[in-house]
Amino acid sequence: MFAIIQTGGKQYRVQEGDVIRVESLKGEAGDKLDLTPIFVGGDQNAFGDAAGKFTVNAEVVEHGRGPKIYIRKYKSGIQYRRRTGHRQDFTAIKILGIKG
Repeated sequence: MFAIIQTGGKQYRVQEGDVIRVESLKGEAGDKLDLTPIFVGGDQNAFGDAAGKFTVNAEVVEHGRGPKIYIRKYKSGIQYRRRTGHRQDFTAIKILGIKG
């Protein structure tokens, strides 16, 4: 059985045992989360209001920061060059099960 969850403005396809990195969430390592799926597939297909009856149980594994991404800006002819960097915060969560 799998589910599609939405968190941080993105959608993820998950099943039991998956460890995924999502946008930073509140909570410490070891905290439990209950997420509401927008679609459930596998033995039973459910979407919309029917998927709201299911819950995806997850556990926070760790918090961290992703790799540094360099952004370069350039405009030709006027000697304009800029270089900046960015590291995105993330939370790794482990899917414990899909109940419904």
